[in-house]
Amino acid sequence: MSVDTVRNVPQSGSFLQNLQRVLRKNIREYGMFIALFVIMGIFTVLTPQRSFISSRNLSNLLNQTGYIAVLAVGMTMVIVIRQIDLSVGFLAGFLGAVAAIALSRWGMSVYLVVPMVLLLGLVAGLITAFPVAQLGIPSFVASLAGWLIYRGFLQQVTEGTGTIIIKDQAFNALGNGFIPDIPNIGVLEGVHKLTLLLGIVGIVLYIFNAVNTRRKQLAYHFEVIPFDIFTLQLVFISLLIALITWILANYQGLSWTVVIMLVVVGIYHFISTQTVLGRHIYAVGGNPDAAELSGISVRRIIFVVFGSMGLLSALSGILFAARLTSASTTAGTLFELDAIAAAYVGGVSAAGGVGRVTGSIIGALVMTSLINGMNLMGVGISYQYIVRGAVLAAAVIFDVYTRRTSR
Repeated sequence: MSVDTVRNVPQSGSFLQNLQRVLRKNIREYGMFIALFVIMGIFTVLTPQRSFISSRNLSNLLNQTGYIAVLAVGMTMVIVIRQIDLSVGFLAGFLGAVAAIALSRWGMSVYLVVPMVLLLGLVAGLITAFPVAQLGIPSFVASLAGWLIYRGFLQQVTEGTGTIIIKDQAFNALGNGFIPDIPNIGVLEGVHKLTLLLGIVGIVLYIFNAVNTRRKQLAYHFEVIPFDIFTLQLVFISLLIALITWILANYQGLSWTVVIMLVVVGIYHFISTQTVLGRHIYAVGGNPDAAELSGISVRRIIFVVFGSMGLLSALSGILFAARLTSASTTAGTLFELDAIAAAYVGGVSAAGGVGRVTGSIIGALVMTSLINGMNLMGVGISYQYIVRGAVLAAAVIFDVYTRRTSR
């Protein structure tokens, strides 16, 4: 970035004043990051031998986050257009069971099973969308019907054995496997070198994208954060990526679950921020009537968003079944509530039109960190539900408060 470009940025006030102004103006975006760091810091101090921050536990934490984060991405888009989908939990459980049956009983190849299950998820999402888009039925009611139906289907296909064991190693690697490493080259013994390389690439891409975005905003005379705060943000997030990468590289590296999660986030972030479809989704969420009058088909957007939600439900079911190497009658229980909680904690607005895909990942990490940390501390399950409920309530209250103060 050139010096001339920097001069176009408002630089009034000291560094601390700029920081305070940026935090106040972007409290919705930064609040979830602050909450995540506070939670992780508390558990790092309180867990025995600081086990929460260990390489093994952080790798396990990210794997636990995978199947909920995938659902949270889709749920964020659903809530953005002012809808809800309660069917996703048992839909994920049911489709995970379908994958298990196809692999263990029908002898199908994993390369056929995964696309088949994803297609079934897409169709299921479109079926849920039909009464909402075409008949005007509230999505709460339509998806609640799906919740009951898919729960019945799940019990139907698992009632014979209760648990369906999956022995396909390629499929199970999706939930438990790690990416291969670069062959030993005589340096960094015991460290997963490919993970380190991918971390460096991730940092470079992040910096390039941030600088490029800022340059475009300046070119169109959009308001941007002061240059010193922008630099601090680049350094902080780059160091965070480097730290997480180093911690994972000292265990077994990136898991396939994390890779899939990052790919999903990347795709949906691009769609939601860089495409016409993404702008239409947020337009519908901001004001459906105005969007319709401007030529946007609200019905089409509902079908697209619910279809993608069904697709991601199928992917979540695949990841969960692969992680447990089995499908059971209870698979998918409360997944929908975890996804909704992750979306709200991640900054999506109950009023619609506001929310980021990247925020849903942070929200999922917040909720999973709470579960993981309390498990390490030996906190009872009843207290865990109380704490998670309190965090969700705080997130919604925070959303309402910030919307009122911004008016």
